[in-house]
Amino acid sequence: MSNTNATHTVDFDSSKLSFEEFRDLIISDYRLAVESRQVSLLGRKEVLTGKAKFGIFGDGKELAQIALSKAFRNGDWRSGYYRDQTMAMALGFTDIYQFFSQLYATPDLAIEPASGGRQMNCHFSTQLLDADGQWLNQTQQKNSASDISTTGGQMARAVGLGLASTYYRDNEALRYLKYFSDNGNEVVFCNIGNASTSEGVFWETINAIGVKQLPLVVSIWDDGYGISVPNDVQTTKSDISQILKGFQTDEHGVGFEIFKVCGWDYPGLCEVYKKAADLAREKHRPCIVHVCEMTQPQGHSTSGSHERYKTGDRLKWEEEYDCNLKMRHWMLESGIADEETLVSIERESKEKVRAEQRRAWTDYQQLLQVDFDQAVALLSNIDDERVEMPLKTLQSLTEYALHEIYGNVRRALRDLRGDAVTGKEALLDWYNQQQKINQDRYNDFLFSNTIHSPSLIENIQPEYDVESPVVDGREILNACFREHFAKDDRLIAFGEDVGKIGDVNQGFAGLQEQFGEARIFDTGIRESTIIGKGIGLAMRGLRPIAEIQYLDYLIYALPVLSDDLASLSYRTKGRQKAPLIIRTRGHRLEGVWHSGSPMSVLLGALRGIHLCVPRNMTQAAGMYNMLLKSDEPALVVECLNGYRLKEKMPQNVSDFTVPLGVAEIVREGQDITVVSYGSTLRVVQEAALELEKLGISLEIVDAQYLMPFDREKICATSLQKTNKLLVVDEDFPGGASAYLLSQILEDQQGYYLLDSQPRTLTAKAHRPPYGSDGDYFTKPSVDDVIETVYAMISETNPQKYPAIY
Repeated sequence: MSNTNATHTVDFDSSKLSFEEFRDLIISDYRLAVESRQVSLLGRKEVLTGKAKFGIFGDGKELAQIALSKAFRNGDWRSGYYRDQTMAMALGFTDIYQFFSQLYATPDLAIEPASGGRQMNCHFSTQLLDADGQWLNQTQQKNSASDISTTGGQMARAVGLGLASTYYRDNEALRYLKYFSDNGNEVVFCNIGNASTSEGVFWETINAIGVKQLPLVVSIWDDGYGISVPNDVQTTKSDISQILKGFQTDEHGVGFEIFKVCGWDYPGLCEVYKKAADLAREKHRPCIVHVCEMTQPQGHSTSGSHERYKTGDRLKWEEEYDCNLKMRHWMLESGIADEETLVSIERESKEKVRAEQRRAWTDYQQLLQVDFDQAVALLSNIDDERVEMPLKTLQSLTEYALHEIYGNVRRALRDLRGDAVTGKEALLDWYNQQQKINQDRYNDFLFSNTIHSPSLIENIQPEYDVESPVVDGREILNACFREHFAKDDRLIAFGEDVGKIGDVNQGFAGLQEQFGEARIFDTGIRESTIIGKGIGLAMRGLRPIAEIQYLDYLIYALPVLSDDLASLSYRTKGRQKAPLIIRTRGHRLEGVWHSGSPMSVLLGALRGIHLCVPRNMTQAAGMYNMLLKSDEPALVVECLNGYRLKEKMPQNVSDFTVPLGVAEIVREGQDITVVSYGSTLRVVQEAALELEKLGISLEIVDAQYLMPFDREKICATSLQKTNKLLVVDEDFPGGASAYLLSQILEDQQGYYLLDSQPRTLTAKAHRPPYGSDGDYFTKPSVDDVIETVYAMISETNPQKYPAIY
């Protein structure tokens, strides 16, 4: 392990710098550190006075982040967290005005470019897409993946960001993608707080980085606490770099170079980051920089005070070892600056920060003033006493908030309901018009919605002829993947057992031998970083397919899927995207751990990811074909018991598509509409044959996609004919079946087409026990479907269909 201390000198390549240039550089760094500290101090006050909802800041971390920024080049990437404000300011990801605009949640990308007011302060990102959703040139800018608040969550995607550099360096076939890499010479700087190194995702990520030897510099900001919990409770030996020693580079050059440096040691920090960045950039050797003895002058956030849990001695030490103060002393002792110069810098910085804060607040209020003025003018034009209270409430405001403006407008409209009052119609028209503006401010870009949106992909039917062979379903997937890998060098697939054996169900069988271990490869059992790897690769222009072996195991990756991938487009307001395809398999097998169908979990957590549920492997292939032509993330859940069922091989196996969000009527009938998907759909189809013998005709609708669901309202069209509805799925009661029911009854207004109560048929409220009998008594069986449908028909015609039981 490399250690540094204040006796080290700064390597600024002094042969190219005069003393005056060197001095000016140091003074400029100090000015930035002081400005950033003032931003933290004033930002906290703005929250405590009620102008902002919450504040979290990077005070105490200034010098390390300035030193890191010196090693950061165009094309490099940051995957950081919510203490990185100084680094963000140094690299141009934000400025003081934009920082305060984000603190106030200004809903305007021109003012708050990181998220358009959708993320709390200290959550940074850079624009990766132009106005048409096309990739910008990442090599000509410094890049930052959009931050998330999930502690440690930024680690997972860093694996993929670093792996992309390795691909671009080692694969000449990718050299044409010059917008994404300069021959793999990019470094990924990943930052994490010391407390978050206790998270499992940290250890998953460190292990994955070490295995692949990726060009990352992982910085650990160590201020001794995780909110109120000290290091001796968080970390063995109270020292993360001590317990990371096993990852230290060995005699074969495998592992990490580990550095430890004090957060107040400006010369040492500059030296360490230059060494670490050079190792990562030139040799693709990963580095860990443990920055210890940092401070947190204002505590964790505006939600509490650190005086409640830090001892008097600790608080005194933090004052003495404040990094800005230590740099100040060093500059005076070294003759770089005198007292008068530093006092002037400190005064000017305070004035500048205050001026930029006021400008940000004024502009935020002026943005809301437009809505306020229009609302007041329209309310004033209504001569009715019922409008007086909401109008006076608005006029009493000295500072504006949209929820107060629109809350009072809506109150007035409610009170005027049913009456034709002069001016009311104008107010209502304005309100409806503003709803579209507020949709743009707060609700758009759940998906990227570019010209490559999957909803725009052409519908191409599978083609067959008399010679089309009947094969195992897995062979259709294998042929589909094989053709895509031959056509597109950007395509990469990985996961547990994906490489050598071609996945547990042989979808990739033989493809590693044909296309190489770099493109189709095995990973360790680390679901979080499998998904993170896919996110990072997708953000850098590649087309990854990340496999989670079984649907049950997807839950281990849920934080990365939900907090990062699913919200990426939304939280950047369409300025970043990651067109990752996640492949998994599930539904019916046998046993608690290999036959789960937690669709309600996915429906609740993965809004922002398309959820594809094909009934067979032909449909799955069509979905992959569609997704690989588009640029939005998706999860495909293949039927676990369908790989060896026989299907006809399409001639255009890599070209035909299954349109996004389009359901399909797979059996026409007259008496009842049954909606299902995946493996359970086959159960319904089998039941339909038995019910036909009983004189009951089923119309079966295959959902095909749960998100989005049935955009063409095929279910409602079917209900116009049958007037009865049964939803069948394998999820727990009240899960996906309830979701589908709400979509059909509410969104499609199917309620008005029914002549009897709709029903759902689901699995029991527990996971299935082992064995075929366990499956039979836990999940919907053919007998269950037959008897449920029969009972529904019997309710309206008991004479023709007498009760069975």
